[in-house]
Formats: sequence, structure tokens, C-alpha cells
Amino acid sequence: MLPLRSSVSLEKKLLSFSRNSCPSTITQSLLFPSHGRLVQLKTAVSATGVAHREDDKGVNTGTASTWDLSEPEPLPPGLLRELMPRHVAVVMDGNARWARRRGLPASSGHEAGVQSLRELIELCVKWGIRVLTVFAFSSENWFRPKGEVDFLMGLFERVMESELQNIHRQGVQISTIGDSSKLPKSLQKLLSRAEQYTKDNSQLHMIVAISYSGRSDITQACKRIARKVKDGVICLEDIDEKLIEGELETSFSDFPSPDLLIRTSGELRLSNFLLWQLAYTELFFAQTLWPDFRKTEFVEALHSFQQRQRRYGSRNS
Repeated sequence: MLPLRSSVSLEKKLLSFSRNSCPSTITQSLLFPSHGRLVQLKTAVSATGVAHREDDKGVNTGTASTWDLSEPEPLPPGLLRELMPRHVAVVMDGNARWARRRGLPASSGHEAGVQSLRELIELCVKWGIRVLTVFAFSSENWFRPKGEVDFLMGLFERVMESELQNIHRQGVQISTIGDSSKLPKSLQKLLSRAEQYTKDNSQLHMIVAISYSGRSDITQACKRIARKVKDGVICLEDIDEKLIEGELETSFSDFPSPDLLIRTSGELRLSNFLLWQLAYTELFFAQTLWPDFRKTEFVEALHSFQQRQRRYGSRNS
């Protein structure tokens, strides 16, 4: 199936605030390391076909799949490297519908969707995309049936355990955003370990939004700023867009605002995902269900993105 193209772009009105002599705060920006492109790794292949390296210790890989660790490949015909998005965000939607159409339980759809994510990560690495943010689990998803939620939490753990070393070999840095306090303790520890284990990688920054809410992200940022005003750290006149962005959960990224958002399954909404950050993002809605989203569909989204004119509210003379 081919995705449905949509040239929807959100526009926002720029706000400006005058500053006075009140003390101003320095927005904290934690940038992930830039060590250039990863050198090719020398790997050995075990009897199971899984590439491994002798200095990878302390991580249980479980039944990891074989990843393509080859050199970066040329872009598909028609795509220009200078027009590639730096940050791609994805709402991975349609797992349950994919399963229902095949007479399978929803859990089978979620499992099938893992392969789509694996392939997307590989393509982002090969094609030089710098940041990939995936919407794995929203704050509203906690209201789903307990059996499905428990399965998803377990799936997150199994996938992270089995894929962590392969993700690390790809040069991928993992970060998470969202209310992690609601996650199982074992998953919290595993995600923290994954972040620490991959913190020096610089080929691709993958941000996993889990138990995430765009509204909550903005609300918490406003509360932190209000507290600083109350404590006299900043004045009201110091508040501007840059200050707010510095308090959002994505502030640690080199490119906190996505250039391209992809949503699968034909749904035409944002679903409370990165509401501030998507202000000028190009939106692409695909009819394809997430487990069927592969290289062909990703190329289609990238072609659509590169054909658009991003004016950010201005007009060419």
C-alpha cells in the first residue's frame, strides 16, 4: 500500500517579549556528543548469525536480530542529501488494526511493529538523519485494557534487552521523554541503563517518547518557569520562546523540533505528541499501518517532504 500524501504544515505566530534589567536565566542545553561519523566496526558473527564484539560487556542481548551494520548507502533516486530532514518524528499507529485484519490478537500487531522500527532506525543511520523521535506510548494509553498495557510494558523490556547492543553498534544514542515514574521499576532501570550505555554515540539520536503527553510537557515547563519567577531567579519580562523551549523535555537534543512528522494508519491528528515542537513541522499522513511501514513508505514520505517549500510564515519576494 502507498501512503497518502498530505501537505499540512502548522504555522505559529512569533511572540516577542521586551527584556528589562532583571536577572535572566541561562537556558540549559545538554547536547549529545558530536564525534563525527562512526568508524566501521570490526565484528564477528556467531553461530546464531548475530554480530558481536569482544568489548561489549554487561548487556544481556537475549535473542537479538541481525542488524545491517554495513557502510552508509546512497540515497534512493530523487532524494537530495542537502534536503534531508535532520529530525524525523513518528507516530507508530495501526498495530492493533493490522492484527485484527489477520484474525490475530493485538499483541501480534505490536510484535510485528518492532521490525518496522528496526528498519527505520537502520535507514535513518544510513541516510544521515540526525534525530529520530518515536511515540511509543502516550499518557492516554494507560487507559487501555490492563492486559494490553502489561503486554506492551513487557514488550518494551524484551525489545530493549535484545536490541541494545545492536543499537549501540549502529552508533545510536538512546534518550527517553515522558513520565517514567508510571513505568514498571524494571523498565525504568533498563531505560536508564540504555541511556547510560549509549550516551557517547553520535550517529543517530533516538528519542523514545513513553508515557508522554505534549500538554503535560508544556505545563511542566510553565511550572518550572513560574517557580523561577517566584524565587526571583528571573522576571516576567525574561520569558520568551527560547526560555520555554529550554524547559521542554526535548531541550537536550541538538535539533529539538522535528522537520518531518510521519503518522501511519490514516489517522489525521497529532494525539498530544510534541505539541510545542511541531509548530513548523511538515506533516505526512500515511494510510499504511505501522507493521507494513517499510523503506518504500519512508522514501515516499521523504520525497513529499523534499518537494515542499518551508517558509516559516514568510513569503518569497
